[in-house]
Amino acid sequence: MNDLVFIKNEEVVTDSPTVAESFGKNHRDVLRDIRNLECSNEFSQRNFAPSNYESRGKQYPMFYITQDGFSFLAMGYTGKKAAEFKEKYINEFRRMEKQLNQPQPLSERDQLISAMKLSIESNERMDGIEEEVGELKTRFDNELTLNHGQASTLNHAIKKRIEKLFSDGIMGTLDTKHQMYSHIHSQLRRAFQAPTYREVKRVDYDDAIQWVSAWRPL
Repeated sequence: MNDLVFIKNEEVVTDSPTVAESFGKNHRDVLRDIRNLECSNEFSQRNFAPSNYESRGKQYPMFYITQDGFSFLAMGYTGKKAAEFKEKYINEFRRMEKQLNQPQPLSERDQLISAMKLSIESNERMDGIEEEVGELKTRFDNELTLNHGQASTLNHAIKKRIEKLFSDGIMGTLDTKHQMYSHIHSQLRRAFQAPTYREVKRVDYDDAIQWVSAWRPL
């Protein structure tokens, strides 16, 4: 069994396949439980991030789940085995949060920037070196992918666009709403050269939102 919880985008989360495996449930039943939760849309978007995983060359839906989301979901799981895994999850969330909040050693990016700043202070050609540091910082920033909030907003924009087109009957050559979702995700990945919508570059966030708002099926 994989780790019950893990750190993603600087947040402690689990995912629906791990929950299904832990509680001895079919993954499709866990997906159904998440979609049928009687919680607000705001809570759902904040604590259940839709995504996909690949198995045997096919893409399948899944959710990343925060600690609050897990607590809400697991309230409905009963029995001795369920209670044991609830306790394990709670302990793992606390352990990982403590680990996340501990001072972390400088990343390679921060080490490199720190070293270059020291060079700036001792080098007469300060202007030239400052420019190099700025270019380096820009390059690293351009490689960052969407944070959790941006990814959730982009996914919400996709859903809103599909629902609007579907309700207006603008489906092009597509027959179902499922096909519309498949096409918009596929074309978004190609347009922004990202394996999934969550891995769109952070600098492309505004362009991705505009792209989604203008998307139409062929």
